[in-house]
Amino acid sequence: MSLEQLKPPKAGEEIAIIKTSLGHIKIRLFPQIAPKAVENFKVHAQNKYYDGLLFHRVIHDFMIQGGDPEGSGRGGESIWGQAFEDEFHLYYRNFRGALSMANSGPNTNGSQFFIVQKQTRDKKIIEQMRNMGKDRGYPEEVVDIYEKYGGSYWLDFKHTVFGQVFQGMEVVDQIARLKTDDRDRPLEPVLMEKIRIIKYK
Repeated sequence: MSLEQLKPPKAGEEIAIIKTSLGHIKIRLFPQIAPKAVENFKVHAQNKYYDGLLFHRVIHDFMIQGGDPEGSGRGGESIWGQAFEDEFHLYYRNFRGALSMANSGPNTNGSQFFIVQKQTRDKKIIEQMRNMGKDRGYPEEVVDIYEKYGGSYWLDFKHTVFGQVFQGMEVVDQIARLKTDDRDRPLEPVLMEKIRIIKYK
């Protein structure tokens, strides 16, 4: 059985739909695991804070990042007007498809977020994870997912995971493949036209 993070949403759960200029990305949210990050994201979405913003930083086989009203990677703030703390969990990790908070260090969360797109796996790293084991942060179930699907394991316990793409990873991949400049900014702008929060049916 897969980890809870990778399971589809249940009827009645709130999900996020990111409507981009290249298609829709549907995300299950984890308010029970990362309540502050989810509340911040939801309220910003409902207030249309994210509408029309760019995916300003895109790195193929790593992630796509947005949520900055300046589009520079240095802007944005939380719904509280100040940074808020990280929220980590042993079994919610930066697997491929994870929605995570971008930050500039511990407990510096604002409005920016990214979706993990990394798919390639390094057999040596997977072996190292298995050798480390649960006591050192790598339960067998977590390593199995990294081995099967990929992800950005080095971001674990540094970036809060608060959602997971369950539909639309092909859109994430398409965005990640765009040509970029030397600042990882897409030459062809990709907009988040809007983010809707709805009840899953």
